[in-house]
Amino acid sequence: QVQLVESGGGLVQAGGSLRLSCVASGRTFSSYAMGWFRQAPGKERELVATISRSGTRIYYTDSVKDRFTISRDNAKNTVYLQKNSLKPEDTAIYYCAASRTISTTTVVTARNQYDYWGQGTQVTVSS
Repeated sequence: QVQLVESGGGLVQAGGSLRLSCVASGRTFSSYAMGWFRQAPGKERELVATISRSGTRIYYTDSVKDRFTISRDNAKNTVYLQKNSLKPEDTAIYYCAASRTISTTTVVTARNQYDYWGQGTQVTVSS
């Protein structure tokens, strides 16, 4: 069992930055590929970024490329999402998720392949 707790959300003006953190419980954090998802009101939950167990492979959805950076620190059981140049359309609840993978270089892009989810943190970007 893995418990995920996100933090770092809040209200920010367009063009600003935020860094989200997600801390995982347990000793097996490095066994999981990690992802950040977001869900805006009235929309489906969508993948934002994902990082492999080793941190060597990363995937971003097109709308956040060159603005968001995902990273992980396996010693701290933490995955981060640095968000720069924020836009009003980035407003959503952001969730981190964990997917157990065999390979250390697998990135997981399918929502239904994630085993554990955090409770989410609200990010609001004002124009």
